[in-house]
Amino acid sequence: MGIAEGRSQLNTEAPIPLIGLGTATSNLNEEEIKAAVTTALQVGYRHFDTASFYRTEHALGEALNSAFQSGIVSREDVFVTTKLANTEHDDPVAAINNSLKNLQLEYVDLYLIHWPVKMRETSTLSQPKEEDFLPLDIKSTWQGMEQCMKMGLSKAIGVSNFSSKKVEDLLSYAKIPPAVDQVEMHPMWQQNRLREYCSKHKIHVSAWSPLGAPNNPWGSNSLMDNPLIQEIAQKHGKTRAQVILRWGIEQGVSVLPKSFNPGRIAENFQIFDWSLSVDDHDKISKLEQCKILPGHQFVNSTTSFYKTVEELWDGEI
Repeated sequence: MGIAEGRSQLNTEAPIPLIGLGTATSNLNEEEIKAAVTTALQVGYRHFDTASFYRTEHALGEALNSAFQSGIVSREDVFVTTKLANTEHDDPVAAINNSLKNLQLEYVDLYLIHWPVKMRETSTLSQPKEEDFLPLDIKSTWQGMEQCMKMGLSKAIGVSNFSSKKVEDLLSYAKIPPAVDQVEMHPMWQQNRLREYCSKHKIHVSAWSPLGAPNNPWGSNSLMDNPLIQEIAQKHGKTRAQVILRWGIEQGVSVLPKSFNPGRIAENFQIFDWSLSVDDHDKISKLEQCKILPGHQFVNSTTSFYKTVEELWDGEI
């Protein structure tokens, strides 16, 4: 199972589609999200990524439920990922049940710890205050995640925004190993060390913001505007986004671009019937590296588990 089939295989032996529709948005509009999901299903997407924190679970659930009822797809055809928020670490089972209610599903295909950060229920992910941080106990949280899988509420469990070191620590006590680590990854943040470590331990890497999150408050246009990407796109007669996404799947990861534009949703999916050259890969491998979302909001010198961003990423930055 690979690029030709548009899928990879998790360590649970379940297939994961190599391209999915991301649903994180700063301008929440349920109708737009539902329309984007419907368009994506018609185009051929079968992988959808959301999170408790995004507040898009309800809209995704509405669109999927409508598609199930009309016979466009069946539940077994789609792969749905959601995530445990920083404020939900104390009870992953209650959290996933709430997500399933929003999604109108009996199970998700993948449930992830969104960040290795624990915060009070009243805090916000984007701008937490010092008093919002709580002591972190990933071992306890992971036991709750394992319970979600044992109860059949999720077919697989994993993590998001975990460094190699954090994954290594998790593997030292996990009874069920993580199936996925979902991280920022794109040609300007290639994650070579993490991908090598995860590959060795049969953990699939999934890329959020694989286009660099252009035109988003947390993102950057620097990747899409990169002259090399533009040059390669012109050479192949492809869009810049198609080149970037094709690069991602040729690295063996799944990519989760977000778009609510029907034309771009369709274009982004057209990455399976052509390939980049060895020369393209060589040039891209030499791009200067710059992480777009370092997670400064989760770092402080007093209450956070992490005093610096270097601590948050264990030096992988």
